Amino acid sequence: MNTIDSISTFHRLLSLSEPKHPLVSVINLSESIFLEDEIWKGFVNRFYCVALKRNATGKIRYGQQYYDYDKGVLSFTAPNQVQYLDLQNMECDSAGYLMIFHEDFLLKHSLGNTISSYGFFSYAVNEALHLSQDEENNLIEILHKINKECQHIDQHTQEIILSQIELLLNYSKRFYERQFITRKSGNDKLLTKFERYLDDYFDNASSEKGRLTVYQIAEALNISPNYLSDLLRIQTGQNTQQHIHEKIIGKAKEKLSVTELSVSEIAYELGFEYSQSFSTLFKKKTKMSPLEFRQLFN
Repeated sequence: MNTIDSISTFHRLLSLSEPKHPLVSVINLSESIFLEDEIWKGFVNRFYCVALKRNATGKIRYGQQYYDYDKGVLSFTAPNQVQYLDLQNMECDSAGYLMIFHEDFLLKHSLGNTISSYGFFSYAVNEALHLSQDEENNLIEILHKINKECQHIDQHTQEIILSQIELLLNYSKRFYERQFITRKSGNDKLLTKFERYLDDYFDNASSEKGRLTVYQIAEALNISPNYLSDLLRIQTGQNTQQHIHEKIIGKAKEKLSVTELSVSEIAYELGFEYSQSFSTLFKKKTKMSPLEFRQLFN
């Protein structure tokens, strides 16, 4: 796998002059020419990318769903993610912006500790953020401010740029929450599939299956784990893991109240390798042990 280690190398691959700042850059895609290079067939880089595609024409379709807006499409990637670029099928009139900032740029700054909370850096491509015209203009204004600040470097540069990046990420978080709401019809179908998957899994649970994970559910629903959790959090107030725990506790209560299975047998049926782990979770959620709960029905 090819690795792009520096902002400077990335600039060269896009036929651009050296960046003004070695760790951050805002690139105008209309001024970029991607060099024909084997590297695009599979690569990772050491920096965060925020890509804003402008003026996408017509509705763009992924599977059976269409994008909400025609104007702007925003996507995010984190360092060390495997990427592929098909130069043959790229639009020759690509317009938009690409902001890239090296992971080292976050050192000794609070954003370095909080950037992992922005789950959209690990969303899939077809889970991109689709912007209204006002939202797009808002983000472009921030990108222009970052680009202007990159033109000179002093003791204030890092703090000013990172404060603007943090502002852009917080706006993006707000806009994604809007998108979760405006896509209600499609999201309702996804939530129904999610609930059906949980029910089917635990109705046929066995020790051989092991503990149900967020990744398993996301893979079954053909959606990225972080996107699923963020969607559930906005729609229901709980992330995927919390929903799994709620379902486990519900099934456990049912088995404790209407069957004579031992606590260990119930734990194994719900995918726990060790009954102690099940008992710990049960007590954390219900404030009583499984046996104490069972005694309520005797």
